[in-house]
Amino acid sequence: MNFSHWTTLIVEKLERWLTASIKLLPNLTVAVITVVAGYFVAKLVRRIAYKLTLKISHSDSVSGVVSGILQTLTMVIAATIALGVLNLDTVVSSLLAGVGIVGLALGFAFQDLSSNFISGLFMAFKRPFEIGDQVETNAFIGTIHDIRLRDTTLYTTQGLHVIIPNKDIFQKPIINYSRSENRRVELDFTVANTTDLAFAESVIRDAIKELNSDSLVSEIELYYTGIEDPKIKLKVSFKIESADPKEFMKQRHLAIRSIYKAFADHQIIKVTVPEAHT
Repeated sequence: MNFSHWTTLIVEKLERWLTASIKLLPNLTVAVITVVAGYFVAKLVRRIAYKLTLKISHSDSVSGVVSGILQTLTMVIAATIALGVLNLDTVVSSLLAGVGIVGLALGFAFQDLSSNFISGLFMAFKRPFEIGDQVETNAFIGTIHDIRLRDTTLYTTQGLHVIIPNKDIFQKPIINYSRSENRRVELDFTVANTTDLAFAESVIRDAIKELNSDSLVSEIELYYTGIEDPKIKLKVSFKIESADPKEFMKQRHLAIRSIYKAFADHQIIKVTVPEAHT
């Protein structure tokens, strides 16, 4: 066995590695500087992005996510430049391909989670409601209690604690009662075709005006809408200055009761009083 030949081969190999390392030293220095500089730039980007996003979204969670993503992207760019300086372009391509495949797989695996997350981001910027707003969405009416990136929590008027995925809220209509300060109550009635229509109209208006003790009711409108013998159809509407859904239902309730009482008092309709049982 020729050990001297083996020794020569090993020494030559080590010399070539040493030579290559010395030649690569300037590139390595630049790459290290690039990574270190990228780290500090990424922290600066995160800080600036957090402040700017917070001014727009007014949400700590959204600002944290957006600034974190930008910080990560900045670090990835710095690492890519460093690998390019070291002539490791093949490694960069392989890493990018691997990240793309992993991202695609995770996207399919967590499709609902990512949909809720993205919907939460859009809602945070669009701001269709705030905490404390009374809204109606997905067949629930309640007060917004908590807004997160994946779901929104509301307390219903029945006292239920409901957690709704943001995807369902984002893709379906939302009624924000807290931003609907002037709502109209609409009621449909029928009266007999033998009724004095002008008199019935004045009776209805007076009945609704009686609800105006606290100046909530205004702009009363009444229209006869059709004839269905022996009945005549009419629509009554009025505006209430309240964003509370309970106040809307209360005023509608009081209006119906007041109108039917006025109809009975003026004999526009006949009211049968049940006999008392003895």
